Amino acid sequence: MRVLRLLLYYVLTRLRARRFRSRKALEAWQHRKVMALVKRVRKQSPFYRSYYQGLDAQNWRSFPTIDKAVMMANFDRLNTAAITKEEAFRIAMRAERERDFSAQIGDIAVGLSSGTSGSRGLFLVSAKERAAWAGTVLAKALPASLLVRQRIAFFLRADSHLYQSVRSKRLQFRFYDMIHPVEDNVRLLSEQQPTLLVAPPSMLRLLAEAQLAGELSIAPGKVISVAEVLEPLDKRLIEQAFGVRVDQIYQCTEGFLAATCSQGTLHLNEDILVIEKEYVDEEQRIFSPIITDFSRVTQPIVRYRLNDLLTEAKQPCACGSSFTAIASIEGRTDDLFYGRDADTQRLVPIFPDFIRRAVMMSSERIKEYKVVQQSDRQLEVALRTDGAPDELQPELTAALSKLFTSRGCMAPLIAFIPYEANEGLRKLRRVERKWSL
Repeated sequence: MRVLRLLLYYVLTRLRARRFRSRKALEAWQHRKVMALVKRVRKQSPFYRSYYQGLDAQNWRSFPTIDKAVMMANFDRLNTAAITKEEAFRIAMRAERERDFSAQIGDIAVGLSSGTSGSRGLFLVSAKERAAWAGTVLAKALPASLLVRQRIAFFLRADSHLYQSVRSKRLQFRFYDMIHPVEDNVRLLSEQQPTLLVAPPSMLRLLAEAQLAGELSIAPGKVISVAEVLEPLDKRLIEQAFGVRVDQIYQCTEGFLAATCSQGTLHLNEDILVIEKEYVDEEQRIFSPIITDFSRVTQPIVRYRLNDLLTEAKQPCACGSSFTAIASIEGRTDDLFYGRDADTQRLVPIFPDFIRRAVMMSSERIKEYKVVQQSDRQLEVALRTDGAPDELQPELTAALSKLFTSRGCMAPLIAFIPYEANEGLRKLRRVERKWSL
């Protein structure tokens, strides 16, 4: 039954990709799907029943939003499986400690988010939802038809029934635990010889360096970046090492949000969810997404404000899809830098992508970097370079100072510190703000 359901959603996803040839038709279909979802969650979720009491489902776009704090505070009443937060946390934490992710509550898989926003979240996914997710992901991510045998190598912080649901006779799926030494995973990867390699960009970079050094010899037909922001600097090295384009899957606890098309453009998955745009800078097309996922009912996600920043593409994609094209994933709203206006002393936002560009344009000798804002006037910069990092400090100091002063802000005080490689399970954030507004 699971395989049949997976195949069904695989076919449906492929058909839907060709179905919506106009934005108007897509939005009308989405409206009907959300209306049905609202009706269902009002019946099954005590939280949503009271939260939306007296509201007309036709006007769902004006419903109050939720976020991670609201979801976790109301977890017991929000989910439709009568699972308590205490029970879910107990199972998820035991899985993390023992690195055994097979435990379930009935047919409900329980997972723990990585907690990069400062607090850990829980997610619940039923067997039916896992099969639907797997069919959708395979339709959007496989380098060839589902009928072609594939060897999938999947690196992530934690395994899950969600990821294991893609296994079948034709799909050899191997999870690589990122807590294990890179050398061990390189050896196993050489044995597997994957046709599809999926990993966070920080891990893909380590594997790319091993490939270039002759320590790894694989030829995947497709490479997909997940879980972290894919930086241009890392993308170039990974593509050089493996000889294929690096695609992306934008997946988080709250849903499968976007995937790369045949043209190499990231598109929102508007066939399984609605993403409303809350613009942070409309001129630059930068927005925070508010998501409604009509593919999940166990843990309903309705008008959920995500703590991310996306940049919408200027032009429609050449692939012809009606789904919104994304130019880049900027990162988290928490990592938006702020400068202090030299005249008014007010705080002025500076987007992560501008920080990345300033670093990358300052020198071609920069191989890896981290920029951390410790206060509105203080930056910490760590560099890994060809040659001595000290030689590049004046150029990078000038580039970052110019970025701030061009926006009317005081130039920051910049401290250079030794670069430390990102290891273990912590997500790599090359641009990070560590002070609160």
